[in-house]
Amino acid sequence: MDALSENRIQLKQLDKSDLLKKKKLYWFGRRFQDILFSGLAMIVLFPVMTLTALVVFFDDPHGSPIFCQTRCGRNNKPFKMYKFRSMYSDAEDRLKELIKSNEMDGPAFKMKDDPRITRVGKFIRKTGIDELPQLWNILKGDMSIVGPRPALPREVEQYNELQMQRMYVQPGLTCYWQIQPNRNEISFDDWMALDLKYIEERSFWVDWKIIFMTLKAVICKQGE
Repeated sequence: MDALSENRIQLKQLDKSDLLKKKKLYWFGRRFQDILFSGLAMIVLFPVMTLTALVVFFDDPHGSPIFCQTRCGRNNKPFKMYKFRSMYSDAEDRLKELIKSNEMDGPAFKMKDDPRITRVGKFIRKTGIDELPQLWNILKGDMSIVGPRPALPREVEQYNELQMQRMYVQPGLTCYWQIQPNRNEISFDDWMALDLKYIEERSFWVDWKIIFMTLKAVICKQGE
């Protein structure tokens, strides 16, 4: 279900202490679930991840197949997030010259035909394979399977008080924004509102609904 189609979602103030107090059992159960499924997934997908690393390296041997970047976790705590590298090794240096072409309002950077993306990068982004190394982040406890996507420090620095509420919980591999068929056309405020909607509604039922809808989005190649 398109989370934006039900009602116009508004950014609103959430009661952090109340939210966390009501979710203690959920937190323990979800952590167990994260460890179990991320561990199993890393074992099952090991051949795919190994092959992907080799293909990424041969496509552009000037950098590591694994891209490591500082992101902001729960309570704005920084951590190292891992992805398969989908851009050329000098992508970060070229960002400054592309900022003027940003197609997303707000502090996040999005560009449909980003020239920094490699040939292999386009495919692994479209299929979501580039995100698989984050299973290690989930196993470590930096991330969860479901939660707001981890933001860059330079983005968080520009958040207002309401937007900072998305830092109440662990970031995740997927969330409401990730399963929107038109996610790259969604405004930044609507993106933030979807994250706060998830924080307020989160439960095992909501998590598994998002997981199954993510699988559907991957099969239908709704990614970037």
